[in-house]
Amino acid sequence: MRHRNFRLYFFGQLISLTGSWMQTTAQQWLAYRLTGSQLSLGVITFASFVPVLILSLFMGVIVDRLPRRRLILWTQTWFMVLAFILAILTYTGRVTYTHLVVLSLLLGVANALDMPARQAFMSDLVERDELLNAIALNSSLFNGTRIIGPALGGLAVAAWGEASAFLINAVSFLAVLIGLFGIRVAKETIDLRPTRGLEGLKEGVSYLRTDRQLLALVTMVALFSLMGYPYNVLLPALARDSYGLGAEGFGGLTAAMGVGALVAGVSLALRGEGRGVGRQLIASRWIFSGSVAALALAPTLPLAMAALVVSGYAVITQLAITNTLIQKTAPDHLRGRIVSGYTWALGGFWPLGALLMGFLGDRLSASAATGIAAAGSAVLALLGMLWFPETAEL
Repeated sequence: MRHRNFRLYFFGQLISLTGSWMQTTAQQWLAYRLTGSQLSLGVITFASFVPVLILSLFMGVIVDRLPRRRLILWTQTWFMVLAFILAILTYTGRVTYTHLVVLSLLLGVANALDMPARQAFMSDLVERDELLNAIALNSSLFNGTRIIGPALGGLAVAAWGEASAFLINAVSFLAVLIGLFGIRVAKETIDLRPTRGLEGLKEGVSYLRTDRQLLALVTMVALFSLMGYPYNVLLPALARDSYGLGAEGFGGLTAAMGVGALVAGVSLALRGEGRGVGRQLIASRWIFSGSVAALALAPTLPLAMAALVVSGYAVITQLAITNTLIQKTAPDHLRGRIVSGYTWALGGFWPLGALLMGFLGDRLSASAATGIAAAGSAVLALLGMLWFPETAEL
């Protein structure tokens, strides 16, 4: 927090992300209300992230070639415009499920650029030895708003309808835009070598494949994004069908995940650099699989909330440590491309997992699909220890 640029970015994101979580909650609830299908929830998530799977690696070349602050200004403005469009369609009663899918696709295109740009931008805001603290604080911010935003989103939907949450989100982007305009980066690391885009992409992929530590981190994120993390697309169905909750209750379930995630971010920020993060990363994979299994079996709402708190803690512990290790390992001139590999693994495989979870939820039940996600995550945790034993030494 001693860096002015980081403070401006942090507090702008604080307001904007609260609005974004309100929109996410309202949009999921709206999709389930319009269709009554758990698969429809998976399709919305798929539409939001499939552009990341297709475009993210290419976007990494752009992130290395252009000023990251400018790129983030463009993407955040695009998000604001899409939120206004969704608010207008919903307020006028013309919104359809098709609208939600198309707008999610357009959001995903911008996300394919925004995700690697924002991750790489952290190294422009703080010193290299402060990266874990900065990333952990950013995770705390992301998940602190995950507590507030869904709760506010559920209340807004219950009181004024989904359009109100979309409108609040659109206005909230002004905060992050103002913060970005105020940031002054002395020198951004930009790759000025005269290489073509495809050559630059191949260079980044080649480096990622030959560095075993980076390959291990990215591979495990991709596999968990496919089989474990997307269980949360089933939360609207769990809220309504398993516990008889409305929009407010669904917001509460999402907020419970945010509580655990916030604890993870704060604890990592306080921990700082040091040995043993590899063992903590491995442990968090097992904790995640156990907590998702507990959610699948939870007979009461309080037990489900407790399981969600633990799962939120485990997910953010994994992602924050992985992100930090990747950024510290990546060469400066390849940072955007290496980080885009991480965002490709995280955001690209997530939509495939979301479709799988939605399909299983419709064919079986939300609880059964959650149990399958837990079992798959346990298998992945074991395979990670067998395939990449050197992770424990990090």
